[in-house]
Amino acid sequence: MSKVNIEVSEVQVREVRLGSITGFEGTASELVRCSHSGKIKECTRSFSQCMGCSSGNAFCQLSMIQDAAVINHAPIGCSNDFFSFNFTYRVGQMERNLPPTNGRYFSTDIREEDTIFGATKKLEDTVREVFNRVHPNAIFITTSCASGIIGDDVEKVADDFTEELGIPIVACFCEGFKSRIWTTGFDSAYHSIVRKIVKPPRKKTNKVNIINFWGSHIFDDLLEKLGYEANYIVPFSTVKELEHISEASATIQICPTLGTYLGAALEQIYDVPEIKSPPAYGISGTDTWLRELGRVLDREKEIEEYIENAHKTIVPKIEKYREKLEGKTAYVTAGAAHGHALIALLRELGLNVQGAAIFHHDPVYDNGSFVSDVLAHVVKTYGDIKNYNVCNKQAYELVNILNRVRPDIMIARHGGMTLWGAKLGIPTLLIGDEQFSFGYEGILRYAERILETLDNKEFVTNLAKHSTMPYTKWWLQQDPFSFLGGDVYAETY
Repeated sequence: MSKVNIEVSEVQVREVRLGSITGFEGTASELVRCSHSGKIKECTRSFSQCMGCSSGNAFCQLSMIQDAAVINHAPIGCSNDFFSFNFTYRVGQMERNLPPTNGRYFSTDIREEDTIFGATKKLEDTVREVFNRVHPNAIFITTSCASGIIGDDVEKVADDFTEELGIPIVACFCEGFKSRIWTTGFDSAYHSIVRKIVKPPRKKTNKVNIINFWGSHIFDDLLEKLGYEANYIVPFSTVKELEHISEASATIQICPTLGTYLGAALEQIYDVPEIKSPPAYGISGTDTWLRELGRVLDREKEIEEYIENAHKTIVPKIEKYREKLEGKTAYVTAGAAHGHALIALLRELGLNVQGAAIFHHDPVYDNGSFVSDVLAHVVKTYGDIKNYNVCNKQAYELVNILNRVRPDIMIARHGGMTLWGAKLGIPTLLIGDEQFSFGYEGILRYAERILETLDNKEFVTNLAKHSTMPYTKWWLQQDPFSFLGGDVYAETY
């Protein structure tokens, strides 16, 4: 693992930088042991049904900076998800009482002739048109497989127009073919922000950066009680706000999968301390996270009082939910760190987690500290998880496993995964707000939603009776990992 280097235009992909993988089957404890020993290696699939794209993940962060524009230097097909980003952006504006505006997203529409003769001129024309049309305070250029393969010099175009137009024009290199790890796109977006937007601190402030998707603002009250101000980044920030995130007192990550690179970059380059404890899911995880926050912010006494009061009011309520959920089984499918955190939360509520399909695995985060390892925390605190699968959204594997395990409930983090449980008659819960389960109150919120889902399963029961699967009986009788080959580690421990 190398130090953050903002002198280079591109961030190293996670496979190289962190040793991240997308293929594994076994137990969670086995994966943790291999990760900490440094012996982990990729298990490859001889058949892959789908794959996430780094470009989309980079775009999802940059597209919601309030006063920036984003140019996707790509064929028009790569912009088919603009509408979904714009929908999320509009909903987020309403929730935050921001003026309703459409996202400023543009495509250079690379065509066949451009792949032969180059599309640099088309990119230059687009940058100039976007500047004249919407007058942004920054323009980000996201690359694509097409622009990467033909070798357009996007960095030179960005540098030339920065000088000509007087605003940051920032190249973000996020070609999908470069990485199997979809979250490399987050790193690409943050690398471009730290390189070209963030400025050296003038002075330290009482703000705390919160590396966030677009969930609810749950940290405001807690930080205000401690004498600090929450600063949610990157979605819904302005360019000026991002310029000064180096002045914050600390950085919180709602999910290390999202923020591992930015948190480490701000600490290494600008001495903004990162809260390295795993996110606050479950009682034990929340206690640990809060104490680390108190230590970094020099508010240890206040935090201990907060924890004591919360235990008095929250723990008795959690016990009541545990009684209702005793003996229930669950299966989790989600991104890495958030998926691990959901396992902790379910174990806290007394559910038997029968397995998990997690989209990738980072053996270590960019801060290099195993203290941050969410999966290790779950195994140490709540015990092992059997049927643990690292799987980049391979639906054929998930359906096969669910058909065998048949849990009482499936918990999903991403859209497109829930229908597979529903088609098998398994009640399935999808919650898009990653902050929904954060902290002590989050345990109660999630428990209530789980009970609602279990009590209202008539829809999925009827759906299973009247729906068909694209997977044949032949496949459902096979080993779910028939196409997953190779050892995950180099030697036996």
